[in-house]
Amino acid sequence: MSVLAESVSSLLYGFQIALEPHNLWWCFVGVLIGNLIGVLPGLGALTAISMLLPLTYTMHPVPAVLMLAGIFYGSMYGGAIGAILLNLPSHPPHAVTCLDGFPMARAGKGGTALGVTMLSSFFAASVGITVMVFASPLLVAVAFKFGPPDLFAVMLLGLVAGATMSRGSPLKGVAMTLFGLLVGTVGTDVNSGTMRFTFGMLELADRVELVALALGVFGVADFLLSVNRMHALHSSVNMKLGLRDMMPAAADMKRAFWPMVRGTLVGVVFGAMPGTGPTVTTFISYALERRISRNPERFGQGALEGVAAPEAASHAKTQVDFIPTMSLGIPGDAVMALILGALLIQGVQPGPGIITQHADIFWGLIASFWVGNVLLLIMNVPMIGVWVKMLRVPYRMLFPAALFFVAVGVYSTNNQLFDVGEVLFFGVVGAVLMALDFPMAPVLLGYVLGPPVEDNFRRALLLSHGNMMTFLQHPISATFVTVCAMLLLAQLVLGLRRALRMKGMAQA
Repeated sequence: MSVLAESVSSLLYGFQIALEPHNLWWCFVGVLIGNLIGVLPGLGALTAISMLLPLTYTMHPVPAVLMLAGIFYGSMYGGAIGAILLNLPSHPPHAVTCLDGFPMARAGKGGTALGVTMLSSFFAASVGITVMVFASPLLVAVAFKFGPPDLFAVMLLGLVAGATMSRGSPLKGVAMTLFGLLVGTVGTDVNSGTMRFTFGMLELADRVELVALALGVFGVADFLLSVNRMHALHSSVNMKLGLRDMMPAAADMKRAFWPMVRGTLVGVVFGAMPGTGPTVTTFISYALERRISRNPERFGQGALEGVAAPEAASHAKTQVDFIPTMSLGIPGDAVMALILGALLIQGVQPGPGIITQHADIFWGLIASFWVGNVLLLIMNVPMIGVWVKMLRVPYRMLFPAALFFVAVGVYSTNNQLFDVGEVLFFGVVGAVLMALDFPMAPVLLGYVLGPPVEDNFRRALLLSHGNMMTFLQHPISATFVTVCAMLLLAQLVLGLRRALRMKGMAQA
């Protein structure tokens, strides 16, 4: 009961922080930008956070983190608008929403689909926040017992999960994780003071800039691949939606309620698992609803359940993602890795000590989730028409403007043209790798987790006098190392089965 009372008391303190005018303003700016970014195709939360990261250098850590987090979960709301009204999955998690959302819009029920989406999103986000309020202190209490071998094993699991469970080939995911780890080793070694892989360039002594890497592989690379998409978007769907159109009938809410609950549970369960991402969560939720439905043939034809469940899963996952990131310092996906990097730049070390050492950031962030989600719920109704018009902005105007802000943002980090060159280099490399169907998210995961993985690995070996068995002698680290081995083995077995199936089909 004391833990419950302490969590509620801390949450009230968080609301005092989040509702301060200065912090409330930056929370509003974050969710507004996130909503806009979510609507526009090609500009994801990663690109937006990367572009605005230099702005946070001169800000206090609390409003800086509130704004970046607002961009993240705000983009989840915005992405559903284009998916439902224009069959345009601006971002991967909303590809599932298109399957039933757009048929509903063509049948004149686009307002109902949007209304259910917003209510499902708010419900799922609220459940995710509640889980974070009570689960984070318990997780931190356990994490204080972790030693260097245990921390290494937990972070190794994050890397392996992020590599093997990312989009596409697991082998390519592992390759990109290793690439990120390699980029993370560039710079001055903190133990010996030796400069590593700098090729004589003093500008690389302080590591590759996080902003340059993120903007290159997620911003410039995507722009280079999309450079030929110069047309504006058109749709035959009626765009005039009012408040009354977006109010679901009682029968619609009754039909959407249990799919919404099940989608929320799927999002919560997968939220704490590194590497799964909201896209995987939405597909699992959609598949679950279709399997248990009495009329599975309705899915893909405008089933309301096919909209409510994936959107709830996506938003629950988005909120619960912050639990391992803030409590253990282990990002669940690329966006979390970028927010983790922003905290490190601010001098805030995510991990078990953040609740006691930076209570204003931790509890203020949690309270801001509720504030931001309420703002999104209120803001989206009157601004639907504005967001739809933004979807008609031609790429020939959108991309050059975004590239200009990318260059200005990265230059303002250190006032060095070298950083702009870094963005260009990683942009070209990223575009080539994306064209070859390599996933980019593991690169950022490897870059951010690489240094702490190396530090804890070296510390563990130092304490054990070089005994590699130390990782199997501690129960916690042995458990996580075993899970890592099982993940790799499972991917190997699945790969062999796939190869044998393809060979059998070729012979047939």
